[in-house]
Amino acid sequence: MCLPECHEALAKRLGRRGFLKGAAVVSVGAGLAPASVSAASADKKSFSRVVDLTHTLSPAFPTFGNSTNVEIEVVADYGSAGYNVNRWHLVEHTGTHMDAPLHFIKDGRSTDEIEPVNLVVPLAVVDVRAQTASDPDYRLTPDDIKAWEAQHGPLPDNCCVAMNSGWGAYVATDKFRNPDADNAMHFPGFHAHTAAMLIQERKVAGIAVDTLSLDFAKSRDFATHYAWLGSGRWGMECVANLDQVPVRGATLVVGAPKIKGATGGPSRLLALV
Repeated sequence: MCLPECHEALAKRLGRRGFLKGAAVVSVGAGLAPASVSAASADKKSFSRVVDLTHTLSPAFPTFGNSTNVEIEVVADYGSAGYNVNRWHLVEHTGTHMDAPLHFIKDGRSTDEIEPVNLVVPLAVVDVRAQTASDPDYRLTPDDIKAWEAQHGPLPDNCCVAMNSGWGAYVATDKFRNPDADNAMHFPGFHAHTAAMLIQERKVAGIAVDTLSLDFAKSRDFATHYAWLGSGRWGMECVANLDQVPVRGATLVVGAPKIKGATGGPSRLLALV
């Protein structure tokens, strides 16, 4: 989701020979203490394909407040200057983007302060498309997490839990915002009880949604944002292509902007499968 409206209420060419060192299990929380991995203790993980979980950002990309949050100004063009340069004017929380703790927490961490070990993490995808098909206001529940674990095993330590609601398929249509006759939006998100469960009972680095907000659209208190970001963890919104990755087993690489003091920002998300 984006400000100010809400406050008002690796490349494939690495191929099979590419290896990532497994991230050390860390206790993610308010401190998010730095962690390092020794070559002797790290597990090597190979991958055969890279899935881009990022929507292309443009001035037409839908936003929480239905405003234009991206403007592109040509500073120099090849015809007159011999090179191309653009200036971007954008709101941080636009497109596929990160929510850093600072977004909702006064003294929370900014994007540049998030440890790299918490940006290369296992990916767990919880599919709630059946639920959202009949209820666009659905919230991913603790029972959804328990059902996932019953089928696929415990959530991996230091993972990202992603909600696949099917909403990514609607990004080029009005249904992505899904406003009703009174212009109130309807789309899914994480239940605050689920955020509390993942904070207190699991070791999770981040959560991700394929919608405009970690909270469902009808939220007026942004309880999930406050709880999750308040615990020192990050969130990702407007994630793409979650139906193209396995529910378990992929590694997520979060290309978050390393900008001092940023409360979030457009990010390139890659899943190594």
